[in-house]
This record gives sequence, structure tokens and C-alpha cells, in this order.
Amino acid sequence: MRNPIGTHVKVGKGLVKGALADTDRFGCETLQIFVGNPRGWALSAGKPDEDKAFRVELEQREMRAFVHAPYLVNLGSPTPATYEKSAASMAHNLRRAAEIGAAGVVMHTGSFVSPAAGADDGAARFAVAMGQVREALLPLLDTLDSEDAPWLLLEPTAGQGRSLCGVVDDLDAYLAALDFHPKAGICLDTCHVFAAGDPLDEPGGTTATLDRLVAIGGEGRLRLIHANDSKDVRGANLDRHEQIGLGHIGETAFAELFAHPATEGVPFILETPGSAEGETPDFDTLRRLRAEAAARLTP
Repeated sequence: MRNPIGTHVKVGKGLVKGALADTDRFGCETLQIFVGNPRGWALSAGKPDEDKAFRVELEQREMRAFVHAPYLVNLGSPTPATYEKSAASMAHNLRRAAEIGAAGVVMHTGSFVSPAAGADDGAARFAVAMGQVREALLPLLDTLDSEDAPWLLLEPTAGQGRSLCGVVDDLDAYLAALDFHPKAGICLDTCHVFAAGDPLDEPGGTTATLDRLVAIGGEGRLRLIHANDSKDVRGANLDRHEQIGLGHIGETAFAELFAHPATEGVPFILETPGSAEGETPDFDTLRRLRAEAAARLTP
């Protein structure tokens, strides 16, 4: 399937009885989950039998699942405790992803903060923060040495605060800090890059943005798309998701996503209002746009 469509689902009732059951109920072809508290540091251990059952189901269905790291993770933080907990969390989430057979772990690329208010040390702090990213992630990436090992998926943020990576162009420095490691992939959140300033709302703007992403990262590095419209205008630096076509990005951008060669085989995960409960027209909207793109691409 060129672009499996799914959503982030809850695991309160378990990986199979909760997450997969909702995936089936919503008619999804892919899914994303948390493997612990998304707003806490606790490293939740899995249940071997449940992990195996989930992994077997994914294999039988030929379905890809993705893990989203906790929101607290920030490898650019100047606070040693936050950095250390973030590094431990990423190691744990990658290990859990491997145990359940997930295709990748999504990590927000983080931000840096000046230690003294008003201090003009932005460039220096950025360099230190990127050094921390390198120190934490390169050893983890080197453990992902098998073909079926999960990818680490870098998700640029909405550009708020002192973001390390917002617009697609920012991925150049981030990937360079990781030596363009072959297991460092990209998760493109449409709301995030739009909020940071990429022109997805312009005719051809999404195509140009994807062209730039490929020019920076190379072919095959885009592994996941978070399909979200935006409640706010381009460049607002606000991470407020809207249903597809009802925000400032608009349907045309998503049509361009489906038609671009870089998205071949790339899953689309919804994080729009109501999508985790299956209560949104976005599933049908994406399916329609996918079918229309496929019809145009067929010789």
C-alpha cells in the first residue's frame, strides 16, 4: 500500500485489546502509541506475552506500528537531570519498540534555553545543545544495526521557544550532528513545520518543502507523516492541530503529499481533534485524497 492511513490510539486496555482493537474499529492500516506515560519519566516495563501477541499480529497483518516518545524528552536541555532522563527515556523507548515489533520511535527534536535570562548566548547554547543530542543519540543509533530494528524518527517542532529544529531546513544541522546516520529518519508533522514557517499553504509549497527535505536528508529518510491541519496561520509557532481541510494548511497540501515521490510507502498518522476516538471525518478525507492521487499517478 502506497500510504497506510491510521491514527494515534490509546493503550489503556492493552496493546492488543486496546490499541489494535481501536485500530480495527476505525478501519486503520497503521497506528501510533505511547508505551508509557507521555507526560512522565517513569519507564514502564512491558508484558512479554502481550508484547509477543502484538508483534505477531503486526507481522500477520503486515502492519507498521510506531511509538511516540514522551513529550518531556528534550536532549537539548541545559538542565542535567532533564538531559539524563531524556537520554534514558529514548533508550527505553527504542528497546520497547523492538520488543513489540514497532517500525520506529518518534522523538521531538527539542529546544535549548539560555541559562541566564537575557544573556546573548544563543549560538553558544545551540552548539552545546546539539553536542548533547549527538552524545545521547549516536550510541543509540549504533545499536540499531539490524534491518528490522526500529528507526529513530526526528520530528521537528513548531518553532516555539528556542527550538533546535522547526522548518525543514533546520534538519540539515540536526542530521549533521548525527553524521546523517542511516537509522536516523524523519517524521514530518505538517502542523509543526507549517507553524515554524514552511509554506504548505501555497500552491506547490508542500511539494517544494518535500523536495527540500529530500535534498537535505536523501531519499528514504522520510519514514512517517503526522497529518494535521493547523488552527493558526503559517509562522505562528503554535502547535494547535485542526481537522484536515478546516485549518490554514488546507486540503491541497495533503493532496501534494500523497502525490510526491518521497512519500511512496510512507504511513500517514492522524493527530487531529477526535482522531484517537475515531470521531473525525479525517479518515475519509485522507482516503479520498489518497485515491485521487493514485488515480492521477496511474498511467
